[in-house]
Amino acid sequence: MEWKNNLTNLFRIDYPIIQAPMLGVTTPEMTAEASNAGALGSLALGDLPAEKCIELIKATKKLTNKPFAVNIFLNKIDAVTPKLQTDYDKTKAFLKNFTQKSGIEADFPLLSEIKLTDYHDQIEVILKENCRIVSFTFGNLDTASISKLKENNVLLIGTCTSVEEAVVLEDSGIDIICVQGIEAGGHRGSFLEETIPQIGGLSLLSQVTETVKTPIIYAGGIYNAKTLMAAQLLGANGFQIGSLFLGSAESALQDFEKQRLRNLKENEIVLTKSFSGRYARGIRNAFMEEVENTEFVLPYPYQNKLTAELRKASKLAKNPDFVSIWAGQSITDYPEISTGILIKNLIQETEKFNAK
Repeated sequence: MEWKNNLTNLFRIDYPIIQAPMLGVTTPEMTAEASNAGALGSLALGDLPAEKCIELIKATKKLTNKPFAVNIFLNKIDAVTPKLQTDYDKTKAFLKNFTQKSGIEADFPLLSEIKLTDYHDQIEVILKENCRIVSFTFGNLDTASISKLKENNVLLIGTCTSVEEAVVLEDSGIDIICVQGIEAGGHRGSFLEETIPQIGGLSLLSQVTETVKTPIIYAGGIYNAKTLMAAQLLGANGFQIGSLFLGSAESALQDFEKQRLRNLKENEIVLTKSFSGRYARGIRNAFMEEVENTEFVLPYPYQNKLTAELRKASKLAKNPDFVSIWAGQSITDYPEISTGILIKNLIQETEKFNAK
């Protein structure tokens, strides 16, 4: 298989494989392993404060001299209103009561204690640290930020979950578009509609590649040679892979979470808003079953911030029923080997498959 293409040239990498940025899973070690294997590692910065972003970027640079991307969230933030305050207090009281009955003690924050990140602060850090590839999700950069990043020769990767979103990104001058299928693990990158598009990945990929001229990365369900080749056949220039690395040696998931993954059944993977207020795909558990489709789901990021301490307490208790373990629909054995070896194995498998 000929791996070299426009994306390998743009990113200065050997293989157009992108390790997905997975906040809470991705570590500097995982990012560096992917980049050192000739792929593009992605460092998940999400909505972390600027000082934490600096720490993670510097840690990654110590482990690799190869290119890697940084990923940030561009979600809209609802203003604090009397209604939001009331809803927050009700949700907090409900969650505190429910989790205490389940034996989990969590220090849920007051609404006034929640700290939110302005992505413009992250952009300043990204430029200061001389990061050359920035991916983003949950929205599109404002015009001034796009201009500022491009003036500093930063490549921009936007996320879409519909053809309409892909067109918006292309019209904005975004360099590369990541098409995220509904089967992908983790949060949906949707930003035009409140209701996420229910579009299967391969159908969406085919439609997007027929509509826009911007180079395309595909994300959703890729875990072996056949799935990678299917995405290539439908026009993908790059292949973003996340769930394959969940059990890796560099994954931030704890052993009990990795073990839960290895006992996973296909009917246990669901979309939920219960933990964060935005739809994400992961493993169904007691928390989701109790909270989903109730009045106790706040808008993102408030729900996400409210449940953060619960998730932290659940990790300490090694209780999988109150943590969010995000995973896509393509189930693997989630091996605990290095990310670099997993990438090399996929490359070898794809080359053998292609040679048949």
